[in-house]
Amino acid sequence: MNKRVQFQLSLMMFLEFFVWGSWFVTMGIYLPNTLGASDPEIAMAYSTQSWGAIIAPFIIGLIADRYFNAEKILGVLHLLGGALMIKLAFAESFIEFYPFILAYMILYMPTLALVNSVSFNQMDNPAKQFSFVRVYGTIGWIVAGITISYLFNWDSVSNVENGALRNTFLMCALASGILGFFSFTLPKTPPTVKSQKTVSVKQLFGLDALQLLKDRNFAVFFIASVLICIPLAFYYQHAGQFLGEIGVENPAGKMTIGQVSEILFMLLLPYFFKKYGFKKTIIVAMLAWTVRYLCFAFGNAGDLSLIILIGIGLHGICYDFFFVSGQIYTDSKAGLKYKSSAQGLITLATYGVGMLIGFWVAGRITNYFVNSAEGHDWEVIWIYPAAFALLVSVLFAILFKNEKIEYKT
Repeated sequence: MNKRVQFQLSLMMFLEFFVWGSWFVTMGIYLPNTLGASDPEIAMAYSTQSWGAIIAPFIIGLIADRYFNAEKILGVLHLLGGALMIKLAFAESFIEFYPFILAYMILYMPTLALVNSVSFNQMDNPAKQFSFVRVYGTIGWIVAGITISYLFNWDSVSNVENGALRNTFLMCALASGILGFFSFTLPKTPPTVKSQKTVSVKQLFGLDALQLLKDRNFAVFFIASVLICIPLAFYYQHAGQFLGEIGVENPAGKMTIGQVSEILFMLLLPYFFKKYGFKKTIIVAMLAWTVRYLCFAFGNAGDLSLIILIGIGLHGICYDFFFVSGQIYTDSKAGLKYKSSAQGLITLATYGVGMLIGFWVAGRITNYFVNSAEGHDWEVIWIYPAAFALLVSVLFAILFKNEKIEYKT
């Protein structure tokens, strides 16, 4: 992989996650303050991510893998997504907003797989090369948050009240347009499936890997993966709203601390995984979710603001130690025959089913503990995902039998 190609792939990753980070974090602040959305409606908006993850295999399996180059589909999807973002910026009600955000996420979620396909197609040793490209995606998310909070200050209390967060969708539209046109200059990534005339629903969703559930340990891990996404959804859906409501300045910028820690713990993961094994790594990740939510429950925007920042900073352990370790474990259990199917199955279970349930639960609980005069009772709200994550970690520790997993670098 020459330097020019590496630069192209790195810029692609930067823009891919800059686009997502431009609006995803602050949507939880934007919807109630600008469109007057309720907590269940906020949950509906965030659950579009799950519907996009569920529908994505059809776009990848039926179109990208069979008929058109991945980079061309990537370009078309982002150009269409940019147009939808403009519509979102000027929506005047949640009823008008929702169809566009649903359509957008159905288009966006497949691009996460497409940027990986374009990258892997140019690498002779993805295990060593991919991380140096993928890290620019995390940097893109960080830059988006810094731009919102510190360059334009759109998420300050006064600007939020004036509807300034509409600009985040316009910024996303601009970045989507740039990435859309840039995608057509990327290295060619032709369809990978030519000989097979038909594709089954099982293959699309990775359901042919369901037989891996006959392995007791994998079945325990699979169920834990679905369950842990329920407390995870609380963070994605309500963390930005929580920070804004309690008066934390520049919430989007503060939340980039989580992405900085993600880079750090991504580098530490191979050492931790090799030294302590898969089971302990996963348990530490689950317990980190519990600690994070307790930090949110008992911290505040004043003298205990550091506690909240620590909770945000735990994102690297929460995300990397669970999801990346889970991908490594799944790869080791699947074998050559089911590698792709098994990863697809885990993605469907987590970002699809698990997060969909989690967004709904988070919306209901948050809506239950709200007082029109005083706002949300966040201390009580955050105890729920903290307790649930603790319960899942205890069950996993009891039911999952320790086994040695070889980590291949």
